[in-house]
Amino acid sequence: MNETVVRSWWMLAVRGAIAFVFGVLALLWPGLTLLLLVALFGAYALVGGAVWTAGAIHNRKFDRRWWQLLPFGLVSIAAGLMAVLWPGVAALVLLLLVGAHALMTGVFDLFVALRLRRHVQGEALLLLCGLASIGFGLVVLMFPQGAGALALVWLVGSYAMLTGALMMALALRVRGWARRNAARSSPAAGLSQ
Repeated sequence: MNETVVRSWWMLAVRGAIAFVFGVLALLWPGLTLLLLVALFGAYALVGGAVWTAGAIHNRKFDRRWWQLLPFGLVSIAAGLMAVLWPGVAALVLLLLVGAHALMTGVFDLFVALRLRRHVQGEALLLLCGLASIGFGLVVLMFPQGAGALALVWLVGSYAMLTGALMMALALRVRGWARRNAARSSPAAGLSQ
């Protein structure tokens, strides 16, 4: 899996850019309707899941642990499809879906950061991103009734912008590491252990 992340640093960049754009759009429209927020979240989860799924499948020949990224991508796609197929979902269900997605993303980010810590400088960015996602997910899941529609938009938008910026910064670090180590026989020699 580590080799997949290093070879496909662009997955981190795309995921970060998608999250950042989602956050900006949510914050630019403070009067955002719940239906539009659901559509934005659905697009965010679908595209992010597609990026992870495509990256995993693309690197299956190079990394024996490529499949470890696949469940994350598929669950993200499923969350996006639920939001798109049932846009009239109640605010509480949407909030729980967003919280669960953030919690799952955070745990996955921590897992990847711990796997990369010996190989890539800047894994702390992914750790921060994971911790922010877990914190956001826990707050949303523990206090789903406490967030009004406007507070939900601001909370989701701020979280998406923060994690998006951290993910793009990490992608640049991984890209730099991969370029510095390109002279080796494999850009991530020894990482798939």
